[in-house]
Amino acid sequence: MNSPSNAGPESPLNSPTGAPAPIAETRPLYWSVRRELWENRSIYIAPLATAAVYLFGYLISLLWVPYSMRAMAALHSAPPLIVLAMPYSHAGMLTTVIAFIVGIFYSLDALYGERRDRTILFWKSLPVSDGTTVLSKAIIPLVVLPLLVFAITVPLQFIMRVLSMAGALISGGSAAAIWRQLPLFEMQVVLLYGLIVLALWHAPIYAWLILVSGYARRAPFLWAVLPPIAIGVFEKLALNTSHFGLLMQDRFFGFSAAAFDLTDKNGVPIDAHFIPLAQLAPGRFLSSPGLWIGLIVAAVLLLAAVRLRRYQGPI
Repeated sequence: MNSPSNAGPESPLNSPTGAPAPIAETRPLYWSVRRELWENRSIYIAPLATAAVYLFGYLISLLWVPYSMRAMAALHSAPPLIVLAMPYSHAGMLTTVIAFIVGIFYSLDALYGERRDRTILFWKSLPVSDGTTVLSKAIIPLVVLPLLVFAITVPLQFIMRVLSMAGALISGGSAAAIWRQLPLFEMQVVLLYGLIVLALWHAPIYAWLILVSGYARRAPFLWAVLPPIAIGVFEKLALNTSHFGLLMQDRFFGFSAAAFDLTDKNGVPIDAHFIPLAQLAPGRFLSSPGLWIGLIVAAVLLLAAVRLRRYQGPI
């Protein structure tokens, strides 16, 4: 008599074609991103500190809100909605600018730092590919920092709104009027859209800085900024043109014209402190040649950074 076999069908967990395989493949990338956050605390400390300082300043400003709101309205000849939106939009702009600065300095040190302190020898001994390492470093300015800005700015604006309503009640105003007049949710949707636009538009900038950080033996900031300046100066002296300088200017600031309608249907300029949802132009942005050319350049630069790291050793 044959004894029944207790070996059932092969479990999907043990199967080479089972579902956990893709998860196992992404695990090195996940832990690589976690490592960047552990080793570079300024990634989240700088935006948080900026938000805390701004909130403290806003709290102090509530002592003379009625006077300051009237003064701003008289100075800017702005509608009440714009006056109400200014502090909230400034909060988003400030955290975005700080995150951009953090992203620049992080990218400059991304591959340079591990070569400088010789930890590249340890990290290369681990079963993590150069492509995974470079991709994890690119994810920080392109994904993590925009998400952090949004996750910090939304609670900050909500706290500001609660404080402004409390200040209105104390000064004898109407808190309900502030709640109705300021479409904060609409502003936050525009903020999220703007952060996505900035990350995609600035991708070649971060990729260039990461490439330079993997090449420079010292002073990566100079290696990053001097070649573009030299190209622009050479073009101006040799050809008396400024095409390269205009290209660099467009790469830093051209996202606004590509992603937003900056005038209303009557041709009146839109105040940047409050941009209605109707002024967003995602279709035009996604069809912009500048966007896709920039993404292709970013991909090429990151591939070059991967190859460079493969052969680079400690400084």
